[in-house]
Amino acid sequence: MKHNILRTLSQASVAAALMAITMGLALAQTHKRKETIKRNIVRTLLGILLLTLTLLPLRSALAASASEIDRNATAALQTLYKTTPGAKTLANNAKGILVFPNIVKAGFIIGGQYGDGALREKGKTVGYYRSLAASYGLQAGVQSFGYALLFMDDASLRYLENSKGWEIGTGPSVVVLDKGFGKNMSSTTLRKGVYAFIFSQKGLMAGIGLQGSKITKITPDE
Repeated sequence: MKHNILRTLSQASVAAALMAITMGLALAQTHKRKETIKRNIVRTLLGILLLTLTLLPLRSALAASASEIDRNATAALQTLYKTTPGAKTLANNAKGILVFPNIVKAGFIIGGQYGDGALREKGKTVGYYRSLAASYGLQAGVQSFGYALLFMDDASLRYLENSKGWEIGTGPSVVVLDKGFGKNMSSTTLRKGVYAFIFSQKGLMAGIGLQGSKITKITPDE
């Protein structure tokens, strides 16, 4: 009973933080310098959201356990490889793969999105991470998705592991690959930087961006 009450309070705190992001973005849209203001508001409110999650009564209120993350990550990668020709070959050449099996959207059109994932090197999990972002313009009706980041060189992977929080759009460049990536690229040309697959159970998804997502290392319960 106590665990359920704390979980409810934790989820309410996150909901409040996500609502603040929604209101802030809506306000930014009406400002004359809306792009600059929106970007600043997003960063500020994302920081508030990160602080909220840090102070949650239960660290696992939103996060799954380590074993659940691993299990979901394995299933997500299997789905990606099955539905996306060439993804497995590319993954075999990656120095590390950070996979978020389930990024959950909160809010409609303007809101937030979050989820936990696992970093794997040579097929073994070496760390766990949380992805948080303010979402703007997400497809109507899309409530969740997954994404995988393939680190093709040691420098990009070390940047992730050494950073206290990586905001996509800074540091290593991230290129989102679509269904036709295999026509113009191959595992021999994709040797540097970070490449991303955004996917669902049916395959790769379009219309969803990762820019501004904040990735932070976490320590989930076993």
